[in-house]
Amino acid sequence: MTPDYTFFMATHGCKINQYETQALREVWVRRGFIEVHSAAEASVVLVNSCAVTAKAVSELRSSVRLTHKTNPEARIIITGCAAQVLGKELGALPGVVEVVPQEAKATLKTWPAKPQEDGASEDGAFPPFSISGYTRARAVVKVQDGCSHRCTYCIVPLTRGRSCSRAIADIVGEVRGLLEAGFREIILSGVNLRQFGRDLPHAPDFWDLVATLESSLGPDWSGRQQERAVRFRLSSLEPGQLGDRALETLADSRLVAPHLHISMQSGSDSVLRRMGRGHYAVEPLLDFLERLKTIWPVYGLGADILMGFPGETEAEFARTVDVVSAMPLTYAHVFPYSRRPGTAASAMPDQLDKETKALRARTIRDIVAGKKAAFLQRLVHDAIPQDVVLQSVSHRSGVSQFYVDCRFAELPFGAMKRSIYPAVPKTVHRNGLIVSPR
Repeated sequence: MTPDYTFFMATHGCKINQYETQALREVWVRRGFIEVHSAAEASVVLVNSCAVTAKAVSELRSSVRLTHKTNPEARIIITGCAAQVLGKELGALPGVVEVVPQEAKATLKTWPAKPQEDGASEDGAFPPFSISGYTRARAVVKVQDGCSHRCTYCIVPLTRGRSCSRAIADIVGEVRGLLEAGFREIILSGVNLRQFGRDLPHAPDFWDLVATLESSLGPDWSGRQQERAVRFRLSSLEPGQLGDRALETLADSRLVAPHLHISMQSGSDSVLRRMGRGHYAVEPLLDFLERLKTIWPVYGLGADILMGFPGETEAEFARTVDVVSAMPLTYAHVFPYSRRPGTAASAMPDQLDKETKALRARTIRDIVAGKKAAFLQRLVHDAIPQDVVLQSVSHRSGVSQFYVDCRFAELPFGAMKRSIYPAVPKTVHRNGLIVSPR
């Protein structure tokens, strides 16, 4: 008989963790566990952790200590990437009863029983997770896990192992089920989408996956009446994926949102080579973004940018400033470099001081902030239509096709969470738009 547990799940880090939390949530609910709204109410608190930066680990420790202070009786379980590399340290935190490494996360489907062989994935096999719903308005579908590249600064290969891809038929089936359940925006996500398909029969790539989703689902889900409108959003892509094939696939798509997020990391080719990312260069990326305007006259563009990498010279920093200034960015995630244990970059000479890294990151953020403000003003000035997926009815808020935060001045008639509604931008508000139904 299943014990009577109340549980709360806290997710740190990336969309992949969000997806895996949802998969575990669905299993625990099916087993009769009762989900509650806060850690303070729960008998079991599951923390799905991140280790990508030192700050992420620090925030994890603080949240676990706060959970224990608020609810001393709760049994705290830590899983995820930090659990993979910092198991002993995390196990000593107050209230923690188990630390389940990322590679064994799927065994939590049978918790509190001892791990079963059918709960864990074989080495190199796609982890056995799936979802039928989502707690958020926009559903994430995980299509790839792990990374075989080993960038010199990145801890992910140590936490998630080598790249493994999900079977395309399984992805299509899950996406179809989510659309039928009422979700109207699906985010296709992976740890390194450039490596998607290399381990599958016939070695398809990510653009083959996008084309298959288009051909399989497009006839049923594109061109429908507005209340049935759907779209796919692509998660983080590498510049090395962006070439002729990408342009052709996006041009042919009826479902992909006009928005890309690029894992660029630096605008300096020499820094990229030290990062272990010499498989792409910046100039071809800038050329692709210019050509993209021929199929998407307006599009949202984000980037991940890592500043203050070991040995980054003033000239290399200036090159990144020039590249960021030239890109049609609408937002960016900018991080100062953080030394991660076990990575090659942590032992490199010429580590920059904290103040220099912070100053360079702030300089890039300021440039991007100006670009975002100009983009929002353009949307209003040109009255560019927004298709907004409603995320909260009470807050009248959502996200447009360009990945712009929107707030309705008044809700569309019969508005429902998760649906997409056409809107007209009226004014810029904070870092987003006030819109009216169209």
